[in-house]
Formats: sequence, structure tokens, C-alpha cells
Amino acid sequence: MKKGFVFAVVLALFVALAGCGGKTAEQTSGSGGGKQKVTIGTDASFAPFEYMDKGKIVGFDVDFLDAVMKEAGLDYELKNIGWDPLFAAVQGKEVDLAISGITINDKRKQTYDFSVPYFESTHMILTKEDSPIKNALDLKGKVVGVQNGTTGQAAVEKLLGAENKNIKKFENTVVAIMDLLNGGVDAVVTDNAVANEYVKNNPDKKLRAIEDPTNFESEFYGLMFPKGSDLKPKVDEAIKKVIKSGKYAEIYKKWFGNEPNVDNLLKQQ
Repeated sequence: MKKGFVFAVVLALFVALAGCGGKTAEQTSGSGGGKQKVTIGTDASFAPFEYMDKGKIVGFDVDFLDAVMKEAGLDYELKNIGWDPLFAAVQGKEVDLAISGITINDKRKQTYDFSVPYFESTHMILTKEDSPIKNALDLKGKVVGVQNGTTGQAAVEKLLGAENKNIKKFENTVVAIMDLLNGGVDAVVTDNAVANEYVKNNPDKKLRAIEDPTNFESEFYGLMFPKGSDLKPKVDEAIKKVIKSGKYAEIYKKWFGNEPNVDNLLKQQ
């Protein structure tokens, strides 16, 4: 009797645990009708695209991503994991995709897949109002701050030389701008939306953003996937629908205050 009782208890526990395991797998696949759930990485230090506000990730990319995920019928979780770890996480398939103002270029395409473009950007020079710097060529001989591993770094290295000791690399753009304010660098090269947003929101810092389309070419942002991701076709289709529906323009105006050049964006797709 005792042995039979113990066997029955063990069997009951096994069934219960098996039942719990099945429930966990169902939840992981998504809530509400069994939607697929994806994990998305970002670096929330790139205002106005993604940044932390009262413990929550907010920004243009965040609103745009939400619209795309709804259009694609996907549940998702957005995680703030930092810039350099973001690339490793995508390559190692620790996340399903990433969004963080990531420029599509040929070098990155060798390792990752990208969605169709969703944002057109160019680099700008952020410097003090009384600085003699007027264009990118004036950066020669100056100490220039860049975010490490970005196309801003690549643009400055192209101008000044990859081994130039006057190029100061930072973990993120926020720290680079702080060093500019403290006199550690003469200028910071970053994306136009970031530079303009900082100047607009911080008039007391007495900084100006300089455009130079001659020396800085347009770039396009995309969502970044591991190579061969099955999600890319579904997300691409959702991005196109969000842009064509007018929802993209609505989100763009909310964050940047003007109309996007949707026609130029669609030409890239």
C-alpha cells in the first residue's frame, strides 16, 4: 500500500509538472489567440529615437515599432541592452531583431539581414555656438567625439583618418555631448535628428547643429535581424503598410514636428 501510494503521488506530480510545462510554452508563443511573440533589442540612449523616461523606453523608434508589430500581428517584448551588446545579441539570436537607429550599410549586411528602410538620416556636427567650426572640413585638427561602432565614427574616420588620435570614441552619444559641454572635445558628430533635438531641448547649453550635405551623405535606418530570419518578410510588409497608410507620418510629426519625405523613403524599398 505504501509503495503504491508513493507511486501515485510521484505520478500525479509528474502529470502536474508536464501540464505546467505545456502552459509555459503556450504563453511564450504569445498571448491572445496564440500570436507569435518576439524579443527585440535596443539601446535606449539615442533620443529622440529611443531613450528612458520614468523607467520606460520611449521615442520615435518605439512608437514606430509598435505600429509595425500590430500590423504584422506580432506580440513583442522590447529590451534595453546597449549598443555594442545589441549586435552580439542579434548575431547570437538572443533577440529576434533590433531597432536603434541602425544604419543599413554593406559591411553590416555581411553579418545581418535588414528590413526595408524606415528612416532617412544624415550626420550633423554638434558644437558650441562660439566655435569656429562651420563644416566637416573644419574638423581637421579638432578633437571630435563619436559614438563607438557607429556610422558617425566611420564618417569622421573617413574625413580625418582611421588612426587619428583626435577622434574620441564614447559608449553613447549622451556621454559624447557631455564631454563637449565640459570642453573635452571640440565637436560631436551624430545623426541629424539627435543633434537637432538636443539643440532644441537645451537652449541653455548654447550649442548649434551644423549641416554639411557635401561631406555627409544620406543614410537609411532599418530593423536588424539575424541572417536568414523568417520574420523579415512579414516585418517588411508591415513597414510598407505603416508608411503608406499615413501612420508613419503621424508618428514622425509627433516626434520631429514636420512632415517626412515618404516618397524618397519608398524609393529605397
